[in-house]
Amino acid sequence: MYVGRFAPSPTGPLHFGSLVAAVASYCEAKANQGQWLVRMEDLDKPREMIGAADDILHTLVAFGFQWDDEVVYQSQRTSLYQEAFEQLQLKGLIYPCSCSRKEIADSANNGIEGLVYPGACRNGMLQLRSQHAWRVKVTDEMISFNDAIQGHQSQLLSRDIGDFVLKRADGLFAYQLAVVVDDASQHITHILRGADLLNSTPRQIYLQQLLGFNKLDYAHIPLVVNETGDKLSKQNLAQPIKKELAPQLIFDALVFLGQSPPLSIKQSTLSEIWEWAIKNWHLSKISHKPSINI
Repeated sequence: MYVGRFAPSPTGPLHFGSLVAAVASYCEAKANQGQWLVRMEDLDKPREMIGAADDILHTLVAFGFQWDDEVVYQSQRTSLYQEAFEQLQLKGLIYPCSCSRKEIADSANNGIEGLVYPGACRNGMLQLRSQHAWRVKVTDEMISFNDAIQGHQSQLLSRDIGDFVLKRADGLFAYQLAVVVDDASQHITHILRGADLLNSTPRQIYLQQLLGFNKLDYAHIPLVVNETGDKLSKQNLAQPIKKELAPQLIFDALVFLGQSPPLSIKQSTLSEIWEWAIKNWHLSKISHKPSINI
């Protein structure tokens, strides 16, 4: 069975970019007679906005979304992440790292997402500090996958990323580990999300391999960007979507996703728009561009 998910971070209310990702993942799951789950990625408590998680769920309900199982909160699942962490630790695949950002910057090369960690602490911490992160050892093996929208992707983690953090110096588990454990625990089969996470996928596939999890199918939709080319996000104060405009905004999201909804349904009820959207949904119509300006 197809099992998809939508996994917002409660750092603020949903904006149009979030809505586009939710609409795409929902339509793809329902068009494949599958399940659609909601996971609240609230692991990073310092960044969480009070009340945002409830507001996101209320907004999804107001827009006609229906999830097929209880909502999962990452903040309540640290025991699962710890279990996976210890599994990797027993295999000798992770190590403590006390390097500061400045120390890394002084000796690191640029990769696809910032500095590539040079492996300074692989054979023991250079500086004995009370606080340290934990990194996973990467290999020189190419990680490849076929994205249903963006096409064939390949990444050499040792060159492009370096040994990456699984547990931060403040004790919080990193996104890459948490998301892989959650997807396996929730039996997710397909991931449809924004192209900003395309470069994270090889790291997640690598962790799936290390932990013996099933390989997933991926599709990364274009990001919604503003007139200056910046991704719509809570950090750059993207406007929250208005519940009273739900039918119009679902219509606009379908247009952005290349589905060409007829103008005749723009004034239809929310349920009628969803019925049309799922019945006429085609993943192949989505643009292959990494981002689209609105």
